Amino acid sequence: MQHHFANLVSPRRRFLLDSCCGFGALALTAMQNQCGRAQDVSPLSAKPSNFPAKAKSVIFLFMAGGPSHMETFDPKPLLNQLHGQPRPKEFGDVKYQFVTPDAKLLGCKRKFRKSGESGIEVSDLFPQVAKVIDDIAVIRSCYGDMVVHSAAQYELLTGRVVPGFPSMGAWTIYGLGTESDALPAYVVMPDPDGALEAGQPMYGNGFLPSAYQPTMFRPGNQPVLNLDLPSGVSLDSRRKTVELIQRLNEAEMALDDEELAARLRTYGLAFRMQTEAPSVLDLSTESEETLRLYGVGTEPTDDYGRRCLLARRLVEQGVRFTVVVSGGGTGATQWDAHKDIEENHLRMAIQVDLPIAALLTDLKRRGLLDSTLVLWGGEFGRSPEAQAGVGRDHHNLGFSMWMAGGGIQGGRIVGATDAIGLRAIEHPYHFRDIHTTILHQLGMDQDKLTYPHLGRDERLTQIHGRVIREIV
Repeated sequence: MQHHFANLVSPRRRFLLDSCCGFGALALTAMQNQCGRAQDVSPLSAKPSNFPAKAKSVIFLFMAGGPSHMETFDPKPLLNQLHGQPRPKEFGDVKYQFVTPDAKLLGCKRKFRKSGESGIEVSDLFPQVAKVIDDIAVIRSCYGDMVVHSAAQYELLTGRVVPGFPSMGAWTIYGLGTESDALPAYVVMPDPDGALEAGQPMYGNGFLPSAYQPTMFRPGNQPVLNLDLPSGVSLDSRRKTVELIQRLNEAEMALDDEELAARLRTYGLAFRMQTEAPSVLDLSTESEETLRLYGVGTEPTDDYGRRCLLARRLVEQGVRFTVVVSGGGTGATQWDAHKDIEENHLRMAIQVDLPIAALLTDLKRRGLLDSTLVLWGGEFGRSPEAQAGVGRDHHNLGFSMWMAGGGIQGGRIVGATDAIGLRAIEHPYHFRDIHTTILHQLGMDQDKLTYPHLGRDERLTQIHGRVIREIV
């Protein structure tokens, strides 16, 4: 009997069972009981912040492919005047990925209008966002290190230009946990057109434990599959099954295997989602007025509107970090306007303008905007020079992002690019500064949010980032 049992256990436990008349196993059992009580606390349990926080959750509106700053939130009259001419030498030399050395400057056809009490100029691509601009702080002087989609997306999401590092969403729930025990702490809602160049690793937990990985929601009306109980299975029966699985596995391996421990927690979360998530994911419970506000049921806003509305519902239930992606697949289905900036941005902006404005409006009227930090932007901007006559190339030296809510002071403009939109020249802010500001609003000190990896304490910001003090 003892030999048969020993074959079922790990080599370490077998050694303890066979030595000292089994007293080693008794000692292990006592330690396990103590550790088990300590590990009853989930790694996703809510944790205190380093200092008082302004925000409790984050919604990142990720415009994948790189929206043009010059067509959206950074008007450049001189660029229009120089349309069709070579770039003046005083602006310096820049080498692009696809733009040829003899390329001419491309003026912008969009119209900008001073909006709100703040008078911030917003492009006619975003007439609805212009109505809520007083809640928004536009950062016109962002920059990154890479001009290729995949590397730039890694840097935007993880602070590094290569895969394998935790995303800002994973770092956030590692530092703060979640306030929801029936929904994932960190949710990504990809675009229905497909995966991006950098793929799922840019959203992932990297070297952080598996508990901090994101949950990917599907596009469409069923963001999470298999929430319904199987035919003939009662709720009580399903609960007993999950409890049995947990007991069998925890007795043997959970304390030794972090991957298995994470899987066990997933069983529990899946069961709780079957009981509570369907009501959160069911948008039919929203009023007709709210559905219209987000553009749900109307093209071309239906898809992004559904996902923005779902993001608001997740925040209400304590979900800590949500990414809502606009742009998927390759080429024309992203904000990647190589061939025709006008056609591309008109098509992409009309899908998201109304839903984004609705999200800010809805959060504010429900008293959630003060505690929810909303970030908008892509992995880079676009070039002042034309590509193929009417398109724009990738451009990482200066572009716009914006933040709203979560203690951010709206109705403000921070920084500036030069007169043709080539470089960030006034208060330039790197991606690491964006990350540092997000952590700061969540009450986290970038120097204290660390994790030991390969002999060093890693952190999201890699080197010291700056809080964007002008807007907090």
